[in-house]
Amino acid sequence: MTIRPGLAHYRGALGANGLHHHHAVQVLISRGEPLIVGDAQGNEVECLAAVTPADIPHTIVRGVVDGEMLHAARESVYGSALEALVPEPHSAASWGQAGARLLELGVAGEWWRAGDRLNSPVAMPFRHPALVASMQLLPDLLAAGPVRLREVAAAAGISESRLGHLFAEQLGLPFRAYVRWLRLSRAVEFIARGSSLTEAAHLSGFSDSAHLNRVCHRSFGLAPTALTERIKFTVVE
Repeated sequence: MTIRPGLAHYRGALGANGLHHHHAVQVLISRGEPLIVGDAQGNEVECLAAVTPADIPHTIVRGVVDGEMLHAARESVYGSALEALVPEPHSAASWGQAGARLLELGVAGEWWRAGDRLNSPVAMPFRHPALVASMQLLPDLLAAGPVRLREVAAAAGISESRLGHLFAEQLGLPFRAYVRWLRLSRAVEFIARGSSLTEAAHLSGFSDSAHLNRVCHRSFGLAPTALTERIKFTVVE
């Protein structure tokens, strides 16, 4: 799995699971036989791709041996663009329709990096120097606890409102959501390297391991230890 602020991408087997939900937009794509997804009403749809909005109960009824799964922060421009593809948020059939639309856009290879195909770039070729400086400051600030936009802006020599605008405009993610995903990606990285859940939570700036568990489960539907036991991670800035 590749994880970076606002996005987590996995390529491999997609197994069946129970009804669950998480605070991230989910994209499933099969690279072989169709998969089957189901909604809370018991409706199922067979499809090659599906887009499920954030916080909507869903299940993989039949998985595939080779597929892709993307979790995009709802607050990001990418997440918003993906949700806009779904006409009926609670309908499995609608998720399949949105998946078909995504495939029509010509996604292939590292499609999840190509946000421009959804008219919502997740990265910009140019980043404002103050934004770059802020991004460089954040990793060292995480372990200290709360990270405030006002303090980061002052350190970067820019106004708070301007820096907040730059995060949304050039990274596609509000400042608070960016920090939350950055904490989560750091915690997962520490766990994957052998740190305990408590150590990873402390080093990433979570109040405790329970807080880390809640944020991870809300974002991905799984505890951080469950993720690292099953998946090899690559953390991208």
